Amino acid sequence: MDYDVIVIGGGSAGYAAARTAQDLGAKVAIIDKGPLGGLCILRGCMPTKTILRSSEIMSLMRRAREFGLRASNLHANLDEINDRKRALVGEFADYRIEQLRNPRFTLINGTAQFVNRNTITVEKQNITARSFIISTGSTVADIAIPGLKEVGFITSDEALELRELPESMIVLGGGPVATEFAQFFCRLGTRTTLIQRSDHIFSSTDEDLARPVEARFREEGMKVFTDTQLQKFTTKNNAKIAHFRHKNKLHHASAEVILHALGRVPAIQSLALENAGVSVERGRILVDHHMRTNAPNIYAAGDCTGLYEIVHIAVQQGEIAGHNAVNGTQDQHIDYRLKAEVVFTDPQLASVGLTEKECREQNISYRVASYPFDDHGKSMVLGETHGFVKILCHPETGEIIGGHIVGPEAAELFHELIAIMHFRGTVHDLLNIPHYHPTLSEILTYPAEDLVEEIQSSR
Repeated sequence: MDYDVIVIGGGSAGYAAARTAQDLGAKVAIIDKGPLGGLCILRGCMPTKTILRSSEIMSLMRRAREFGLRASNLHANLDEINDRKRALVGEFADYRIEQLRNPRFTLINGTAQFVNRNTITVEKQNITARSFIISTGSTVADIAIPGLKEVGFITSDEALELRELPESMIVLGGGPVATEFAQFFCRLGTRTTLIQRSDHIFSSTDEDLARPVEARFREEGMKVFTDTQLQKFTTKNNAKIAHFRHKNKLHHASAEVILHALGRVPAIQSLALENAGVSVERGRILVDHHMRTNAPNIYAAGDCTGLYEIVHIAVQQGEIAGHNAVNGTQDQHIDYRLKAEVVFTDPQLASVGLTEKECREQNISYRVASYPFDDHGKSMVLGETHGFVKILCHPETGEIIGGHIVGPEAAELFHELIAIMHFRGTVHDLLNIPHYHPTLSEILTYPAEDLVEEIQSSR
């Protein structure tokens, strides 16, 4: 064999897999069709969070009078926002490219296709390996809606490169990408309409976690339609028009730009996986908890598995795939008990562990308690009173099985819950840990106190 392990894709999952395999002594090649850097760095996490910072500051500036301050002549320069983003992303990408080009790996530019379970072809050259790890990421989903392609749309990729602020925009979708971009453009001054198919945004989580974000959107002037059925798209006088059904009535919305954010799908179409006998279901590569496919020497990690589009999970998957691919054993497996996700809207939504929806679907017994930010001292001082914290625990032992925060700095606050859950801690532990006053973190003790009282009273 030419290599012990070939990793297809050099993003977060791919680099983690390659690094892990090489650390174990394997001869590793990375195949990447470019551009080098991966989705997170080039078109995902880092560029979006960079531009969101600008809209956060704009939002605070608009609220200056609330804090006894004055700000006038506010104006957003998308060109300059984009320049700042490009500079930062360039630094992040250069560092990742330097890692990929490290002499300990062989970096091959091109598109890989399987010939059989031990052979791929790259630019008409056959390359063999004992094991393969697929980490090709994801691409924008192609949703068939009459007229959408004809009227034209942009995706998050193009939205990140806009140099002029659109006067109006329709955002299709209600997930992290759709909501973050919708709020970004709305806060900078674009007349924004968000259209979501499900009953609420963030359809995979509990409804109560989504509602405070929807309320904030509407307060900021965004039109939000949920529980809709898109019918068709047309144009009139250079405007793009979305026709949809909402609450049993036909509606329409027009805008200069349509942002397609209806989800992503695994980018595996060019791999010729059938030649290697790799099973695919509903467009994603099937893997077990060892990140192994049905082909014993082929593994997959990251977005191409269609499990979770979250960077730290992709890295964990890549490390496990790299370890198992080298050793040929299945002694490492992934545990999603502490699956964590953040949506960087304002208010932010951060979740770890089980939701109430998942507990009901899996018939898991639980206790739950929550506490609102609008009754918490530090959040009132900050003027950040949207949302609440919610904790789920085992009904008898009090072990925390889920923690959810929709509110200020949720992405930072929920790491305390992750740490406690890592050690299988309880609401009793959370209540007994000292919390400084006044801080946002101490709000977590209030639902914990309620749950401890419930457990004690039931004994």
